[in-house]
Amino acid sequence: MVGAAPIIAVDPLSTAHERALAFGADVALDPASTDFAEAVDQATGGRGLQVAFDFAGAPAARAQATAALGAEGVLVLTGLTPEPITIGDSVGFCFQGNQIRGHCGSEPKHVEELIGLASAGRIDLAPPITAHVPLAHAADAVARLERKIGDPVRPVLTP
Repeated sequence: MVGAAPIIAVDPLSTAHERALAFGADVALDPASTDFAEAVDQATGGRGLQVAFDFAGAPAARAQATAALGAEGVLVLTGLTPEPITIGDSVGFCFQGNQIRGHCGSEPKHVEELIGLASAGRIDLAPPITAHVPLAHAADAVARLERKIGDPVRPVLTP
């Protein structure tokens, strides 16, 4: 929608791959694959990633994303964790002009833009909703997300 290409989704779950491809990803990769780096190179024409988003907050995901960055590539941290950020090859990281940026949440104007896009029919927010859960069962919904029970994506809490 904004010109990003290729869009590469990375997740260990095959159901997440199917979902990512259905939502517009060009490629879906398993982070544990032995040919992960080759697959990223092939998908980007050898340029590496321009932008990588870490939604997991897992040190292994951050390390893998950092290693896959191309020249002037940026790692955006959205998955929060108290774990320290480690750069394995700081010489290569600096030589390529890579960056790490943090992002936490959104501003009210972003919510308004999202509502406007949904109202105009430009985006459909319904497909990622995998369950409607009564508020009284919120703890169970969070546990299912954490343990990936039943392939949850977005449970919506209802009164």
